[in-house]
Amino acid sequence: MVKESITRRLRYIYLRLTRLRGDPHELALGMALGIFAGMLPIIPFHALAAVALALAFSASKITAAAGTLICNPVTIYPLYRYAYELGSFILGFDRNAEILSPVIKTIHTEQFLHMITATLSAGGKVAAVFLMGGFTLGIIWAVPSYFIFHYFLKAFIAWRKSRKLIKA
Repeated sequence: MVKESITRRLRYIYLRLTRLRGDPHELALGMALGIFAGMLPIIPFHALAAVALALAFSASKITAAAGTLICNPVTIYPLYRYAYELGSFILGFDRNAEILSPVIKTIHTEQFLHMITATLSAGGKVAAVFLMGGFTLGIIWAVPSYFIFHYFLKAFIAWRKSRKLIKA
């Protein structure tokens, strides 16, 4: 029963994605902006930020929202940990500083709700570390993802057109 439900859901998502219309640039840019927003440490607002960026850059809002799925319950802990490590390195903060220790302990124990409260209660320095790390990770992943998805979407659209010609 559950397997059928998951398979049916995945098939539905597959069909929705294959029926997307639009310019490959617009669709790939939306995906890249979604991946960028998904890397930012703004947990409940990933999709909102991605759609706002898609509106600002005239990209696909659907693929932008889909791109935020890079940050999910499985990937959130490594993403936040790397965002913290990278942000600390860029801003020159000691990764073992006393102000950051409660946040690091919650990241290591993977307690999501405690991670949010620890980050918010730690102050501006910790927020700056996470934002800088997330912003940097977002750029690192978004730029190549644009080119990968652009190539894939161009090939997919060409395949779809050739398939229509064969049927006609």
